Amino acid sequence: MKKRLRKFDYGLIIAILSLSIFGTIMVYSSSYTLATLHFDNGQHYFIRQLLFLILGMVVFFIMSFISLKTLGKMSPILIVISIILLGLVLIPGIGLVRNEAQRWLGFGPFIFQPSEIVKVFMIIYFSHIYAKKQPYIGEFKKAVLPPLVILTLVFFLILEQPDFGTATHILLICGLIVFFSGVKLRHILLLGSIGIGGVVFFTLSQPYRLERLTSFLNTFDDPAGDGYQLINSYVSIATSSLTGNGLGNSVQKLGYLPEAHTDFIMAVIIEELGLIAILLVIGIYLFILYRGINIAKEVDSLYLKLLALGVTFQITIQAVFNLGAISGVLPITGIPLPFVSYGGTSLVFTLLSAGILVNVSGRRPDRELAA
Repeated sequence: MKKRLRKFDYGLIIAILSLSIFGTIMVYSSSYTLATLHFDNGQHYFIRQLLFLILGMVVFFIMSFISLKTLGKMSPILIVISIILLGLVLIPGIGLVRNEAQRWLGFGPFIFQPSEIVKVFMIIYFSHIYAKKQPYIGEFKKAVLPPLVILTLVFFLILEQPDFGTATHILLICGLIVFFSGVKLRHILLLGSIGIGGVVFFTLSQPYRLERLTSFLNTFDDPAGDGYQLINSYVSIATSSLTGNGLGNSVQKLGYLPEAHTDFIMAVIIEELGLIAILLVIGIYLFILYRGINIAKEVDSLYLKLLALGVTFQITIQAVFNLGAISGVLPITGIPLPFVSYGGTSLVFTLLSAGILVNVSGRRPDRELAA
Protein backbone atom coordinates (compact mmCIF):
# COMPACT_ATOMS: atom_id res chain seq x y z
CA MET A 1 0.00 0.00 0.00
CA LYS A 2 1.37 3.35 -1.04
CA LYS A 3 1.97 5.77 1.83
CA ARG A 4 0.25 9.14 1.35
CA LEU A 5 2.52 12.17 1.27
CA ARG A 6 1.79 14.49 4.18
CA LYS A 7 0.25 17.82 3.16
CA PHE A 8 1.62 20.43 5.50
CA ASP A 9 0.05 23.86 5.85
CA TYR A 10 2.61 25.77 3.77
CA GLY A 11 0.89 29.11 4.33
CA LEU A 12 1.39 28.63 8.07
CA ILE A 13 5.05 27.69 7.53
CA ILE A 14 5.66 30.83 5.45
CA ALA A 15 3.95 33.02 8.08
CA ILE A 16 6.05 31.59 10.94
CA LEU A 17 9.39 31.79 9.13
CA SER A 18 8.67 35.26 7.71
CA LEU A 19 7.88 36.60 11.18
CA SER A 20 11.04 35.00 12.62
CA ILE A 21 13.29 36.45 9.91
CA PHE A 22 11.64 39.87 10.22
CA GLY A 23 12.15 39.73 14.00
CA THR A 24 15.85 38.99 13.61
CA ILE A 25 16.25 41.99 11.30
CA MET A 26 14.46 44.22 13.80
CA VAL A 27 16.63 42.91 16.66
CA TYR A 28 19.62 44.18 14.67
CA SER A 29 18.01 47.57 14.15
CA SER A 30 16.74 48.00 17.72
CA SER A 31 19.87 46.73 19.52
CA TYR A 32 22.74 48.23 17.48
CA THR A 33 23.34 51.24 19.74
CA LEU A 34 23.03 49.25 22.97
CA ALA A 35 25.34 46.51 21.68
CA THR A 36 27.93 49.10 20.63
CA LEU A 37 27.90 50.69 24.09
CA HIS A 38 28.07 47.42 26.05
CA PHE A 39 30.16 45.18 23.80
CA ASP A 40 31.83 47.57 21.34
CA ASN A 41 30.16 45.50 18.64
CA GLY A 42 26.87 46.70 17.20
CA GLN A 43 26.10 43.24 15.84
CA HIS A 44 26.43 41.40 19.18
CA TYR A 45 22.69 40.80 19.82
CA PHE A 46 21.97 40.31 16.12
CA ILE A 47 24.58 37.56 15.71
CA ARG A 48 23.31 35.74 18.81
CA GLN A 49 19.71 36.00 17.62
CA LEU A 50 20.72 34.80 14.14
CA LEU A 51 22.44 31.75 15.60
CA PHE A 52 19.36 30.96 17.70
CA LEU A 53 17.17 31.47 14.62
CA ILE A 54 19.23 28.88 12.71
CA LEU A 55 19.00 26.48 15.68
CA GLY A 56 15.28 27.19 15.99
CA MET A 57 14.69 26.42 12.31
CA VAL A 58 16.51 23.08 12.69
CA VAL A 59 14.31 22.28 15.71
CA PHE A 60 11.24 23.49 13.78
CA PHE A 61 12.05 21.09 10.92
CA ILE A 62 12.66 18.13 13.26
CA MET A 63 9.44 18.73 15.20
CA SER A 64 7.48 18.89 11.94
CA PHE A 65 8.27 15.20 11.31
CA ILE A 66 8.66 13.70 14.81
CA SER A 67 6.18 11.08 16.08
CA LEU A 68 3.58 13.01 18.07
CA LYS A 69 2.30 9.76 19.56
CA THR A 70 5.74 9.07 21.03
CA LEU A 71 5.95 12.69 22.20
CA GLY A 72 2.68 12.27 24.07
CA LYS A 73 3.87 9.07 25.76
CA MET A 74 7.03 10.92 26.84
CA SER A 75 5.04 13.80 28.37
CA PRO A 76 5.19 12.54 32.00
CA ILE A 77 9.00 12.45 31.68
CA LEU A 78 8.93 15.96 30.22
CA ILE A 79 6.94 17.14 33.25
CA VAL A 80 9.48 15.63 35.65
CA ILE A 81 12.24 17.44 33.71
CA SER A 82 10.19 20.66 33.93
CA ILE A 83 9.83 20.48 37.70
CA ILE A 84 13.53 19.68 38.15
CA LEU A 85 14.57 22.65 35.96
CA LEU A 86 12.21 25.04 37.75
CA GLY A 87 13.48 23.78 41.10
CA LEU A 88 17.12 24.31 40.07
CA VAL A 89 16.35 27.91 39.06
CA LEU A 90 15.32 28.73 42.63
CA ILE A 91 18.47 27.30 44.27
CA PRO A 92 20.86 30.12 45.29
CA GLY A 93 24.10 29.86 43.36
CA ILE A 94 22.56 27.77 40.58
CA GLY A 95 19.76 30.00 39.30
CA LEU A 96 21.05 33.17 37.64
CA VAL A 97 19.77 36.56 38.79
CA ARG A 98 19.09 39.38 36.33
CA ASN A 99 17.12 42.56 37.02
CA GLU A 100 16.21 41.29 40.51
CA ALA A 101 14.63 38.12 39.06
CA GLN A 102 16.02 34.58 39.29
CA ARG A 103 14.72 32.96 36.10
CA TRP A 104 17.72 31.53 34.26
CA LEU A 105 20.10 28.59 34.29
CA GLY A 106 23.57 28.70 32.77
CA PHE A 107 26.09 26.12 31.61
CA GLY A 108 29.24 27.94 30.55
CA PRO A 109 28.30 30.50 27.87
CA PHE A 110 24.89 28.85 27.34
CA ILE A 111 22.13 30.59 29.33
CA PHE A 112 18.46 29.68 29.03
CA GLN A 113 15.10 30.34 30.68
CA PRO A 114 13.46 27.05 31.80
CA SER A 115 9.95 28.53 31.98
CA GLU A 116 9.95 28.87 28.17
CA ILE A 117 10.73 25.15 27.88
CA VAL A 118 8.14 24.23 30.52
CA LYS A 119 5.48 26.16 28.57
CA VAL A 120 5.80 23.73 25.63
CA PHE A 121 6.11 20.64 27.84
CA MET A 122 2.88 21.55 29.67
CA ILE A 123 0.99 21.84 26.38
CA ILE A 124 2.15 18.37 25.33
CA TYR A 125 1.34 16.86 28.74
CA PHE A 126 -2.13 18.42 29.09
CA SER A 127 -3.10 17.51 25.51
CA HIS A 128 -1.97 13.90 25.97
CA ILE A 129 -3.40 13.34 29.46
CA TYR A 130 -6.85 14.84 28.84
CA ALA A 131 -7.21 12.96 25.55
CA LYS A 132 -6.27 9.76 27.39
CA LYS A 133 -8.85 10.41 30.13
CA GLN A 134 -11.82 10.72 27.73
CA PRO A 135 -13.60 7.51 28.87
CA TYR A 136 -14.11 9.07 32.33
CA ILE A 137 -13.66 12.79 31.60
CA GLY A 138 -16.81 13.62 33.58
CA GLU A 139 -15.27 12.41 36.85
CA PHE A 140 -13.66 15.43 38.50
CA LYS A 141 -11.40 13.72 41.04
CA LYS A 142 -10.22 10.97 38.70
CA ALA A 143 -9.95 12.78 35.36
CA VAL A 144 -9.86 16.55 35.82
CA LEU A 145 -8.04 17.15 39.09
CA PRO A 146 -4.71 15.20 38.91
CA PRO A 147 -3.11 17.22 36.03
CA LEU A 148 -4.22 20.43 37.76
CA VAL A 149 -2.07 19.52 40.77
CA ILE A 150 0.94 19.52 38.40
CA LEU A 151 -0.20 22.84 36.93
CA THR A 152 -0.50 24.38 40.41
CA LEU A 153 3.03 23.23 41.31
CA VAL A 154 4.45 24.65 38.07
CA PHE A 155 2.53 27.90 38.58
CA PHE A 156 3.99 28.43 42.07
CA LEU A 157 7.54 27.50 41.02
CA ILE A 158 7.45 30.12 38.25
CA LEU A 159 5.74 32.62 40.54
CA GLU A 160 8.67 32.30 42.95
CA GLN A 161 11.22 33.44 40.32
CA PRO A 162 9.22 35.83 40.24
CA ASP A 163 7.56 35.70 36.80
CA PHE A 164 3.87 36.33 37.22
CA GLY A 165 3.36 37.00 33.49
CA THR A 166 4.67 33.61 32.32
CA ALA A 167 2.90 31.78 35.19
CA THR A 168 -0.41 33.37 34.14
CA HIS A 169 0.30 32.63 30.48
CA ILE A 170 0.78 28.91 31.20
CA LEU A 171 -2.34 28.91 33.40
CA LEU A 172 -4.42 30.36 30.53
CA ILE A 173 -3.09 27.92 27.91
CA CYS A 174 -3.68 24.86 30.10
CA GLY A 175 -7.10 26.19 31.13
CA LEU A 176 -8.14 26.45 27.49
CA ILE A 177 -6.91 22.90 26.78
CA VAL A 178 -9.03 21.66 29.71
CA PHE A 179 -12.03 23.62 28.35
CA PHE A 180 -11.77 22.06 24.88
CA SER A 181 -11.18 18.56 26.25
CA GLY A 182 -14.87 18.07 27.02
CA VAL A 183 -14.83 18.65 30.77
CA LYS A 184 -18.30 19.27 32.25
CA LEU A 185 -19.49 22.89 32.28
CA ARG A 186 -19.91 23.00 36.06
CA HIS A 187 -16.30 21.86 36.47
CA ILE A 188 -15.16 24.55 34.01
CA LEU A 189 -17.07 27.25 35.94
CA LEU A 190 -15.58 26.05 39.22
CA LEU A 191 -12.03 26.00 37.87
CA GLY A 192 -12.50 29.32 36.09
CA SER A 193 -13.67 30.99 39.30
CA ILE A 194 -10.72 29.58 41.25
CA GLY A 195 -8.28 30.60 38.49
CA ILE A 196 -9.55 34.17 38.19
CA GLY A 197 -9.70 34.55 41.97
CA GLY A 198 -6.15 33.24 42.29
CA VAL A 199 -4.78 35.61 39.64
CA VAL A 200 -6.47 38.60 41.29
CA PHE A 201 -5.19 37.54 44.73
CA PHE A 202 -1.58 37.12 43.57
CA THR A 203 -1.73 40.38 41.62
CA LEU A 204 -2.67 42.27 44.76
CA SER A 205 -0.53 40.27 47.21
CA GLN A 206 2.88 41.69 46.24
CA PRO A 207 3.73 45.43 46.24
CA TYR A 208 5.69 45.28 42.95
CA ARG A 209 2.76 43.61 41.14
CA LEU A 210 0.36 46.19 42.55
CA GLU A 211 2.73 48.96 41.45
CA ARG A 212 2.74 47.58 37.90
CA LEU A 213 -1.05 47.58 37.90
CA THR A 214 -1.32 51.12 39.26
CA SER A 215 1.39 52.42 36.90
CA PHE A 216 -0.53 50.86 34.00
CA LEU A 217 -3.72 52.61 35.12
CA ASN A 218 -1.97 55.89 36.05
CA THR A 219 1.03 55.98 33.73
CA PHE A 220 1.75 59.71 33.95
CA ASP A 221 1.65 59.91 37.77
CA ASP A 222 5.31 58.80 37.93
CA PRO A 223 6.88 59.61 34.53
CA ALA A 224 10.46 59.17 35.78
CA GLY A 225 9.72 55.93 37.65
CA ASP A 226 7.09 53.24 37.08
CA GLY A 227 5.59 55.02 34.08
CA TYR A 228 8.92 55.70 32.31
CA GLN A 229 9.01 52.65 30.04
CA LEU A 230 5.41 52.90 28.87
CA ILE A 231 5.64 56.67 28.30
CA ASN A 232 8.66 56.18 26.04
CA SER A 233 6.76 53.47 24.21
CA TYR A 234 3.97 56.03 23.66
CA VAL A 235 6.58 58.46 22.29
CA SER A 236 7.81 55.83 19.80
CA ILE A 237 4.28 55.23 18.59
CA ALA A 238 3.31 58.93 18.55
CA THR A 239 6.36 60.02 16.54
CA SER A 240 5.67 57.48 13.82
CA SER A 241 3.44 57.75 10.77
CA LEU A 242 1.79 55.46 8.26
CA THR A 243 5.15 54.33 6.89
CA GLY A 244 7.38 55.26 9.85
CA ASN A 245 10.65 57.16 10.03
CA GLY A 246 12.67 54.56 8.13
CA LEU A 247 14.49 51.37 9.11
CA GLY A 248 17.23 52.18 11.63
CA ASN A 249 15.92 55.69 12.35
CA SER A 250 14.31 55.17 15.75
CA VAL A 251 15.26 57.80 18.33
CA GLN A 252 13.79 55.98 21.35
CA LYS A 253 16.12 52.99 20.96
CA LEU A 254 19.12 55.30 21.61
CA GLY A 255 18.81 54.76 25.37
CA TYR A 256 15.38 56.28 26.03
CA LEU A 257 13.30 53.09 25.74
CA PRO A 258 14.43 50.29 28.08
CA GLU A 259 14.22 46.74 26.64
CA ALA A 260 14.00 48.17 23.12
CA HIS A 261 15.13 44.90 21.51
CA THR A 262 13.24 42.56 23.86
CA ASP A 263 9.81 43.25 25.40
CA PHE A 264 9.29 46.62 23.68
CA ILE A 265 10.65 45.80 20.23
CA MET A 266 7.23 46.45 18.67
CA ALA A 267 7.41 50.12 19.75
CA VAL A 268 10.66 50.47 17.76
CA ILE A 269 9.12 48.65 14.78
CA ILE A 270 6.20 51.09 14.76
CA GLU A 271 8.53 54.10 15.06
CA GLU A 272 10.72 52.92 12.17
CA LEU A 273 8.25 51.19 9.85
CA GLY A 274 4.96 52.80 10.81
CA LEU A 275 1.38 51.68 11.28
CA ILE A 276 1.64 49.48 8.20
CA ALA A 277 4.17 47.30 10.03
CA ILE A 278 1.99 46.80 13.11
CA LEU A 279 -1.01 45.95 10.93
CA LEU A 280 1.10 43.44 9.01
CA VAL A 281 2.44 41.82 12.19
CA ILE A 282 -1.01 41.63 13.80
CA GLY A 283 -2.34 40.23 10.52
CA ILE A 284 0.22 37.40 10.62
CA TYR A 285 -0.69 36.53 14.23
CA LEU A 286 -4.39 36.50 13.27
CA PHE A 287 -3.55 34.24 10.32
CA ILE A 288 -1.69 31.84 12.66
CA LEU A 289 -4.73 31.87 14.98
CA TYR A 290 -7.09 31.19 12.06
CA ARG A 291 -4.96 28.39 10.61
CA GLY A 292 -4.33 26.84 14.04
CA ILE A 293 -8.06 26.64 14.81
CA ASN A 294 -8.78 25.20 11.35
CA ILE A 295 -6.06 22.58 11.74
CA ALA A 296 -7.57 21.57 15.10
CA LYS A 297 -10.99 21.22 13.44
CA GLU A 298 -9.65 19.11 10.59
CA VAL A 299 -7.73 16.40 12.49
CA ASP A 300 -9.57 13.35 13.82
CA SER A 301 -7.60 12.69 17.03
CA LEU A 302 -8.60 14.65 20.15
CA TYR A 303 -4.95 14.61 21.27
CA LEU A 304 -3.90 16.32 18.03
CA LYS A 305 -6.80 18.79 18.30
CA LEU A 306 -5.75 19.81 21.81
CA LEU A 307 -2.10 19.97 20.77
CA ALA A 308 -2.91 22.29 17.85
CA LEU A 309 -5.12 24.52 20.00
CA GLY A 310 -2.55 24.62 22.81
CA VAL A 311 0.27 25.78 20.52
CA THR A 312 -2.02 28.26 18.74
CA PHE A 313 -3.12 29.79 22.05
CA GLN A 314 0.48 29.83 23.30
CA ILE A 315 1.55 32.03 20.37
CA THR A 316 -1.48 34.29 20.12
CA ILE A 317 -2.04 34.90 23.86
CA GLN A 318 1.65 35.77 24.23
CA ALA A 319 1.33 38.22 21.34
CA VAL A 320 -1.74 39.80 22.97
CA PHE A 321 0.10 40.17 26.30
CA ASN A 322 3.07 41.85 24.62
CA LEU A 323 1.17 44.13 22.24
CA GLY A 324 -1.24 45.07 25.02
CA ALA A 325 1.69 46.06 27.25
CA ILE A 326 3.49 48.29 24.72
CA SER A 327 0.24 50.11 23.89
CA GLY A 328 -0.87 50.56 27.52
CA VAL A 329 -3.96 48.38 27.10
CA LEU A 330 -2.60 45.70 29.48
CA PRO A 331 -0.10 45.81 32.37
CA ILE A 332 3.59 45.25 31.55
CA THR A 333 4.36 41.56 32.17
CA GLY A 334 7.82 41.18 30.63
CA ILE A 335 6.54 38.64 28.10
CA PRO A 336 8.39 38.81 24.74
CA LEU A 337 6.70 39.09 21.35
CA PRO A 338 6.77 35.56 19.86
CA PHE A 339 9.20 35.06 16.93
CA VAL A 340 10.17 38.76 17.05
CA SER A 341 11.69 39.80 20.41
CA TYR A 342 15.33 39.12 21.27
CA GLY A 343 15.79 35.99 23.36
CA GLY A 344 17.30 32.66 22.38
CA THR A 345 15.21 30.37 24.62
CA SER A 346 11.96 32.07 23.64
CA LEU A 347 12.73 31.95 19.91
CA VAL A 348 13.94 28.32 19.83
CA PHE A 349 11.08 26.91 21.89
CA THR A 350 8.42 28.99 20.17
CA LEU A 351 9.71 27.58 16.87
CA LEU A 352 9.70 24.12 18.46
CA SER A 353 6.03 24.45 19.39
CA ALA A 354 5.26 25.92 15.95
CA GLY A 355 6.90 22.82 14.44
CA ILE A 356 4.44 20.71 16.44
CA LEU A 357 1.54 22.71 14.96
CA VAL A 358 2.90 22.19 11.43
CA ASN A 359 3.30 18.47 12.23
CA VAL A 360 -0.36 18.28 13.23
CA SER A 361 -1.33 20.06 9.98
CA GLY A 362 0.31 17.23 8.02
CA ARG A 363 -1.90 14.67 9.77
CA ARG A 364 -5.21 16.00 8.47
CA PRO A 365 -7.31 13.55 6.43
CA ASP A 366 -6.89 13.88 2.67
CA ARG A 367 -9.95 15.95 1.90
CA GLU A 368 -9.57 15.50 -1.86
CA LEU A 369 -9.70 11.69 -1.57
CA ALA A 370 -12.55 11.92 0.93
CA ALA A 371 -14.67 14.02 -1.47
